[in-house]
Amino acid sequence: MFNLILFGPPGSGKGTQSEKLIEKYGLKHLSTGDLLRSEIANQTALGLEAKKIMDKGHLVPDEVVIGMISSAMEQHPNAKGFLFDGFPRTASQAEALDKLLALNNEEIAVMLALEVGEEELVKRLMKRGETSGRSDDTNESVIRARIVEYLQKTTAVADYYHTFDKVKLIKGEGTIDEIFSALCKEIDEKL
Repeated sequence: MFNLILFGPPGSGKGTQSEKLIEKYGLKHLSTGDLLRSEIANQTALGLEAKKIMDKGHLVPDEVVIGMISSAMEQHPNAKGFLFDGFPRTASQAEALDKLLALNNEEIAVMLALEVGEEELVKRLMKRGETSGRSDDTNESVIRARIVEYLQKTTAVADYYHTFDKVKLIKGEGTIDEIFSALCKEIDEKL
């Protein structure tokens, strides 16, 4: 099984690149954002609480996210591997994920980190907000708060995986195909 983390700030292109990587490598996509949006769309108690937190530009608590990931993995016992998109976002989530994978003698093969400048991220998210229906993509101050929160909390995840020499930095600006090619190069080296 091949497990990878696609990492990057909001608006870095994780969703776009995830689709292409899943198609090419046959991985199961686990996006905490998609899982949360599904809960929100279904107006579950979890979804309503998560929406309040997300609308303020904050991250959803670890125990909620870990539970969703564990459940999603259990639903796909025969997967070739998983592409984690938007998760883990904290060092404690990274440790919890590693423990979860270790229960099945699995591990993260590589963490691919998309690097995109802040102004480009704001521009992308505001544009996405025009059509996405996502309330957290329509307010520039909320977008900037999300970027700051991402940087404050998630750099620890990169530091965690750096200790295992599993982080590869990928330039997240350029054409979709150029970025995809750079991602595939790193994956192919690990396969």
